[in-house]
Amino acid sequence: MSQWITACNLDDVIPGTGVCALVNGEQVALFRPDTSDTFYAISNMDPFAQSNVLSRGLICEHDGELWVASPLKKQRFALKDGRCLENAEASVKSYQVQVVNSEVQIAA
Repeated sequence: MSQWITACNLDDVIPGTGVCALVNGEQVALFRPDTSDTFYAISNMDPFAQSNVLSRGLICEHDGELWVASPLKKQRFALKDGRCLENAEASVKSYQVQVVNSEVQIAA
């Protein structure tokens, strides 16, 4: 059973962007791709650059799926499951997200 941790409020994240949240000592990249209350969360660690930067990446679409392009080396990671488009062996952890009473919560 998952424990839900409140990361921020819905209005704290500008649509079309990402932010970083600290969840149980891990940096999590939290993304809000549009004006809805849909959020995605993956590890903030870019496995290619070994830097916590994915929350600053650009949200993009490829073959009908949402991805984030790393701001450093430009590899793309699927927002729904953390899979790396360019190298499946370099995928990152993904997290469940829910919005309850305007609070964005991440499963830990």
